[in-house]
Amino acid sequence: MRVVGKIESLWRYPVKSMGGEELQEAFVGFPGVYGDRLYAFRSSAAPKGFPWLTGREQEAMLLYRPRYRHLERTKKPGNLAEAEAIGPGLTPVYADLSDFVVDVETPAGERLAIDDPRLRSMLREGIRDRHELTLLRSHRAMTDCRPVSIFSMQTVRQLSKEFGIDLDKRRFRANLYVELESVNAFGEDEFVGRTLRIGAKTAIAVVKRDSRCKMITLDPDTAQPNPEVMRRLTRGHEGMAGIYGAVLAEGTIRPGDEIALD
Repeated sequence: MRVVGKIESLWRYPVKSMGGEELQEAFVGFPGVYGDRLYAFRSSAAPKGFPWLTGREQEAMLLYRPRYRHLERTKKPGNLAEAEAIGPGLTPVYADLSDFVVDVETPAGERLAIDDPRLRSMLREGIRDRHELTLLRSHRAMTDCRPVSIFSMQTVRQLSKEFGIDLDKRRFRANLYVELESVNAFGEDEFVGRTLRIGAKTAIAVVKRDSRCKMITLDPDTAQPNPEVMRRLTRGHEGMAGIYGAVLAEGTIRPGDEIALD
């Protein structure tokens, strides 16, 4: 194995397409980052294969800030230490969904429970005639494609240079932002088909490059779209940036943890 980088920051998104939260440590399990995208709003106007309401249709979703009400219970499984102490290391028991209750801060600063009908009404503003919304909760991350998304800071900086604007890394909504040993942008693409070892235990199989969508055009602080971002990525990089991974071995990771290529 050789060290190829380190973790720059860790993120999860309690509600699909809403704002994310930065973590100082994250338990990465088979379904993905613990507590990531456990909630989503299903739309009656969305296709069956992708039934969610997202920032593609309601850009302002990005400005809603979800937070877990019982934060300590959402950091890692309650019996993690006991399970890891039993050789060869057993799979821990995930918390009940009642421990993952979410409150959402609206763009106006009001705090609402995730199941408050007023929240659904706000999310339908401007699209009300087409979208009836249903709240969904899941024990696994309701991600678009694979459980874990990874993005290098080298790629953020290169795209900022190419596009002529200072791109905020949060546009790419990754779980793991990484600093690579290599100075090359898109260096993470070389990991496809390989396994990354992170921290003491975690192993992630990199399965494919990430095909991007309208979400990367939205400013994370204003939700204002800049379609040129997607157009330039399509012209210069086939519309792809970042990588997807599947978890092979569960474990806890932290910013600064080394990443080794197996």
